Amino acid sequence: MEFNEEFYVALGFVIFVAILLYYGVHNKLNAALDKRADRIREDLAHAVRLREEAAALLASFEKRKAEAEAEAEALVAQARTEAEMIAKEAHERLAEFVQRRTQQAENKIANAEAQAMAEVKAIAADAATKAAEILLTDAAKGAYGQKLIDQGIDGLKAAAH
Repeated sequence: MEFNEEFYVALGFVIFVAILLYYGVHNKLNAALDKRADRIREDLAHAVRLREEAAALLASFEKRKAEAEAEAEALVAQARTEAEMIAKEAHERLAEFVQRRTQQAENKIANAEAQAMAEVKAIAADAATKAAEILLTDAAKGAYGQKLIDQGIDGLKAAAH
């Protein structure tokens, strides 16, 4: 039997495999592959946990967002209500102010009219007094004037008692 190169290659391979088996390389390879498989399982489990945490966090943020939106809507509604109340109050105050100012103006006009009437009456009374004085001065000369003065003095004495 003749040994050619292929035989020697096959023999070398068998010896190589036998040496590997003798030193337990296959066990070491299995252990390394098992470790890698365990690490991959742990990584997958960790990824699942992270995904669950992310989903929980997302749900929490969505809940917070909904709460914040509801709170913002409530604040806007409250602000609108307050703005309407303030506007209504301002309108009422303005109407009250206008009414008060109108009343003050009417009172000033009435006072001015009363004062003008009093002045007119005073001027008329002064004019009447002067006219009466002129008439009486002309008419009350002499004995008739003395008689009127005496009657006035007697009237004052009677009124004093």
